[in-house]
Amino acid sequence: MANNNENKKDGGFNFPPVGGGKNIKTPKLNGYWMYIILAAIIIGFQFFNMNPDPVRTTWQEVKTKMLEKGDIEKITVIENKGQAYVYMKPDKIENYSQLKSQGFKNSSPGPQFYFSPGPLETFSSEFSELQEKLPAAADIQIDYDKEYDGWGNLFSILFPIALFVFIWVFFFRRMSKGGGGPGGVFNVGKSQARLFDKDTNIKITFKDVAGLAEAKQEVEEIVSFLKSPDKYTKLGGKIPKGALLVGPPGTGKTLMAKAMAGEANVPFFSMSGSDFVEMFVGVGASRVRDLFKQAKEKAPCIIFIDEIDAIGRARGKNPNMGSNDERENTLNQLLTEMDGFETNSGVIILAATNRADILDSALLRAGRFDRQIYVDLPELKDREEIFKVHLKPLKLAGDVDIPFLAKQTPGFSGADIANVSNEAALIAARKDKNEVEKQDFLDAIDRIVGGLENRSKVIKVSEKKAIAYHEAGHATVSWLLEHAHPLLKVTIVPRGKALGAAWYLPQERQITTKDQLLDQMCSVLGGRAAEELTFGQISTGAQNDLERATKQAYAMVTIFGMSEKIGNLSYYDSTGQSDFSFTKPYSEKTAELIDSEVKTLVEDAYNRAKELLKTHQEQHHQVAELLLEREVIFSDDLERILGKRPWKDEEEAEESKPTTETETETETNP
Repeated sequence: MANNNENKKDGGFNFPPVGGGKNIKTPKLNGYWMYIILAAIIIGFQFFNMNPDPVRTTWQEVKTKMLEKGDIEKITVIENKGQAYVYMKPDKIENYSQLKSQGFKNSSPGPQFYFSPGPLETFSSEFSELQEKLPAAADIQIDYDKEYDGWGNLFSILFPIALFVFIWVFFFRRMSKGGGGPGGVFNVGKSQARLFDKDTNIKITFKDVAGLAEAKQEVEEIVSFLKSPDKYTKLGGKIPKGALLVGPPGTGKTLMAKAMAGEANVPFFSMSGSDFVEMFVGVGASRVRDLFKQAKEKAPCIIFIDEIDAIGRARGKNPNMGSNDERENTLNQLLTEMDGFETNSGVIILAATNRADILDSALLRAGRFDRQIYVDLPELKDREEIFKVHLKPLKLAGDVDIPFLAKQTPGFSGADIANVSNEAALIAARKDKNEVEKQDFLDAIDRIVGGLENRSKVIKVSEKKAIAYHEAGHATVSWLLEHAHPLLKVTIVPRGKALGAAWYLPQERQITTKDQLLDQMCSVLGGRAAEELTFGQISTGAQNDLERATKQAYAMVTIFGMSEKIGNLSYYDSTGQSDFSFTKPYSEKTAELIDSEVKTLVEDAYNRAKELLKTHQEQHHQVAELLLEREVIFSDDLERILGKRPWKDEEEAEESKPTTETETETETNP
């Protein structure tokens, strides 16, 4: 086989190996060779057709010169073309210089001249008169004929058809990724799933999936089902038909499927949900049928559909009402194939999505997806394991502490941690270091969370002072509140669109109390309160703060039931069905009450922040002036100015996963 590969030449031919061999391949001709051969034949016909073209003349010249001298042998009139062709006697050709210059010889066949005879009746009568007057013209025969251009007529018929077919094939390939694979446009309804089997070298295994112990255990169990089904079926149990991986983006759902393909010793079909849907009606359903047909032939096997929400969206909720919905047809066919009239023994469906709330209920029922495996954001121990995986290829300095890095990245997904590791290596290389140090990782975290530093941005002195007091307000208020997130550092160096930022370490909680939410809201509004107390006016710098505070207040009132006037009611629909309703789930009177309660919560938190800053006005000014001097200050500086916090930081206690409202964020000044 090595010789075969070395002796391949361009042009579509496979030459046999030198010295002979058993695996001698015959030359292969592709479609382009057929076009080349056809073009060569046409050129050959044109080349070997050596008869010169006839010379144009007039009827008057034919009468006065050629007929009188008796040089014409015959005349052929083509009625449908309106032309007359003159055939000269062979021994008379040399008497005409124009024929010699054209390349005519005595042996050249005619016609030698052609002219326009005009109306045929007039020409016929005039020629008859000439035959009576001129004895040399008496024996000349005139043939009347009609000439049909067979190739031209055939070309005029076939060219539009060929043009239409070419355009059709061209756009089909463009829209269907080459016409659905091998076979061109006629295989557009075929499945585009990639097949991984024991012959495919997949290097990813479950060892490469760090953390996610519970989710990995369930996926490993599915692989175990396929490897030794008797272990589970001997007690009367049945192998699960499907499992759905659900979780936020970047948590490792697709990586889990890749590891499953590497571990399982069975065929593994992989494709994306968008691969089913095309602009052509019926293509999606056809691809689903073809996918399951291939899977049944190779059972036992696994089918993995990534981003299944592309075709699994709840039916009847799409905006194109009344029209033929290709997505719904594809989903209907998928439901039938997964658990319809026919059984799919030995075919396990594995799918992944981060939008399980919009999936159709028929798709989620038992018998189709028997298991829903939630792949959550990694906790502290999981982040340590993920860091160990991504730090293996890096050259690390001795001061790199993996547990410390895990504590600095709460709320980070596996993809975020991979990005941090890569950014740290790039930062170290940019600084011409031989090893990646601890500070490089901290800079990488700042780069990802807050954006790239923009020290070249020109800021007025008055604006810089306002930014410093704004950020000092956040830092001071958060330091003085028991349940506020612990502060890491504050900076007035512009990053991205933000003119200043305060970094916090969110406490990883399972649940959040009302007091904790109120303290967080008060901390968020500390910047606006500092501006009003210090300068007697407010600015647009608190836009992001006000947005976050307002959203949190509405969540407390309408979702978490933390308002005494509204009561223990929640208007949040976790099924996602409220996205398609046209009315609010409460009356206008309740809406006014909700707005009033939200305003009260925000105003109380704002007034509380102002009172804290009034009480500690001198310390607040010290923090702001230190910020103006250094541009970046840390928690040690705040402890020196404001004193040690009397409360024990909760992050030092037992670690738990972050809640959705306490992810790593920065205080920004747009």
